[in-house]
Amino acid sequence: MNPKRKLLIIGGNEDKKENRVSIEDDNKNFSPYQILKLLVSHHDDRIEVITSASSEPESMRESYAETFSETGFTNVGYIHLSEENAGKYYNRIVAARTVFFNGGDQNRICKEIRETPITPLLIEKYIHEEGFMIAGTSAGAMCMPQHIICDALDEEAILENDLTLGSGLGLIKNCIVDTHFMNRGRIGRLAHAITMQRDCLGIGLGEDTALLIESGTHAVCRGSGMAVVLNPHNIQHTNCGSVEKGEPVFIDNIIMSMLTDGCRINLSSGQLENIQTLKNNCG
Repeated sequence: MNPKRKLLIIGGNEDKKENRVSIEDDNKNFSPYQILKLLVSHHDDRIEVITSASSEPESMRESYAETFSETGFTNVGYIHLSEENAGKYYNRIVAARTVFFNGGDQNRICKEIRETPITPLLIEKYIHEEGFMIAGTSAGAMCMPQHIICDALDEEAILENDLTLGSGLGLIKNCIVDTHFMNRGRIGRLAHAITMQRDCLGIGLGEDTALLIESGTHAVCRGSGMAVVLNPHNIQHTNCGSVEKGEPVFIDNIIMSMLTDGCRINLSSGQLENIQTLKNNCG
């Protein structure tokens, strides 16, 4: 069954009170708080911020509280979910219109939440509940797919065994998500990940950039930066999986799409959906 609700995956460092986006003076399409304004349709809708990815949840709370206040959101709660307290907060998740995972460590989110009743509850709400959204930034976006990058080197060369994949929350079935993508030079590790898991597209999200996913497959890019989609379906040659640990990996014929604000893509086919409209708007 295709989910009827929305996912918002953010590349990290989204525009908020204490974070001035570097490109905002040059990008004519820049809109303050553009991404965070997508979290709810009405300012009094309930947002529950899940701080489980962070080792300093109070600082995360302070970081977002002022921005949410300036944005006009009036109904925001903060939960540091864990295996031990999941039952205590279950009803708050039931009542939420948006659940937002902040950044930190994607492995921490999965360890604390994946085996609790919260994960099937999120999936149930995502599939069936009118107006519901699950959002995440940085590690909070990386944890959402079925397959996630648990650990990897940010090196120029791809080396065999330099990357570990694991199980995420299972909200996205056919994609692997990476964040801070251009800023931290992560194209190599995402290419390696999708070469290891060929049924997945790679979604590399730049900072202050998001994909808003509807119906499970249709996504639109939002924000001041760029999203990169890597498609492994036409890979012709690679030594990935056949070389010794520490030896360099090569990959031939990955397809790459570069999306900016307003670009739409079908995550099932990997095809952009509104090319002609965008071309016409560019004159």
